[in-house]
Amino acid sequence: MSEEQDDRKAPAFRSDVTVELVRSAAADSDVIWAARVSTAGEQSLEAVQADPEKSKGLINFLMRDRHGTPFEHNSMTFFISAPIFVFREFHRHRSGWSYNEESGRYRELEPVFYVPAEDRKLVQQGRPGKYEFHEGTPEQHRTTTEAMEASYRESYARYQEMLAAGVAREVARAVLPVGLFSSMYATCNARSLMHFLSLRTRRDNSAVPSFPQREIEMVAERMEEQWAQLMPLTHAAFEKHGRVAP
Repeated sequence: MSEEQDDRKAPAFRSDVTVELVRSAAADSDVIWAARVSTAGEQSLEAVQADPEKSKGLINFLMRDRHGTPFEHNSMTFFISAPIFVFREFHRHRSGWSYNEESGRYRELEPVFYVPAEDRKLVQQGRPGKYEFHEGTPEQHRTTTEAMEASYRESYARYQEMLAAGVAREVARAVLPVGLFSSMYATCNARSLMHFLSLRTRRDNSAVPSFPQREIEMVAERMEEQWAQLMPLTHAAFEKHGRVAP
């Protein structure tokens, strides 16, 4: 092996995702004072410091009857690290979302790639809109892992080869697969997050069935866990009324 090959970065493989709440201005009381301006005008600001438990019924009413705008007066910013194919789906969510993602034009991309964990269901059966996924065999998991890792190693080696030859990063990145990990900041409010969760998680109590790809559901689950701690009454109302965004 040449010295040049020794200097190349070795690919790393992950089956998880990273979701971190990096900043927030979000509480159940934000919903209450925003809603009460309808009847109390500027006096609704008195609700900012009020005990939101006393207004639990109001939050449930707003959720049930789909009065959605009071749920927009808050903000959460998440740092997310996930495969590029997850971000392709994520960026379909536009209303109430802001994104900034790392750029392959301006930095050399790190060789971190997605490989499914052993519990990831691999076998797809059924017609479009009615898919069911089933456990893969040990042989299928081995084939998947070996094929992905071999492809990743080859593509990243070619990427490094082009960079070493002086090819621009924005051109060289074209050989990299969508299983490459990227990172971004995503900012949203509770209403836009609830819409995202209604589509990107699968729950038995959902009023409208959803069939998300497992990898974006992993991101959604971690976002929901952190949001539920910030706005427990709003999250409980979301659960109670069928996980439909107001």
